[in-house]
Amino acid sequence: MKTNFPAWSSDIEVGIPEIDAQHRELFELAASFRGNGDEIRVMKSLVMLCDYAKVHLSEEENMLAKIGYPEIAAHRSAHGEFRRMLRQLLEDARGLSLDQIADRVEALINGWFYNHIMHVDRDYVPMVIADKKYRSERLDACRTNLAASAKREDTGSPD
Repeated sequence: MKTNFPAWSSDIEVGIPEIDAQHRELFELAASFRGNGDEIRVMKSLVMLCDYAKVHLSEEENMLAKIGYPEIAAHRSAHGEFRRMLRQLLEDARGLSLDQIADRVEALINGWFYNHIMHVDRDYVPMVIADKKYRSERLDACRTNLAASAKREDTGSPD
């Protein structure tokens, strides 16, 4: 019997735009495993999912280190477990059917990862939002984006 896992929704957002965008991307990548596909496409998608998850986990851990998050060791440990599960899935994938791979990806992202966001990631949010360094970096990034947009408008360039 197939388990129904939650899908991405705004209820999952933690209120940190960069993190929310990365979380959403992981859910969208996981959703791409359903439907018609060949083994090569599925394996490439699986590698993409694993690579993107590594980037997200690393960026989140770096953010937590910057703000001196007191529970960073436990957070890194949880991420380590997720990395282990991804490695195991990659190792097992060659012996699984496409549906089995899709089921395992869904269990990881819409199951484990969803629960991690809802019960672990939410704990760091108040500290990140209150952190002056984080707010300063966000403001600098906004200024850089605005300056780049203004420059594109001045030159008429789309990039």
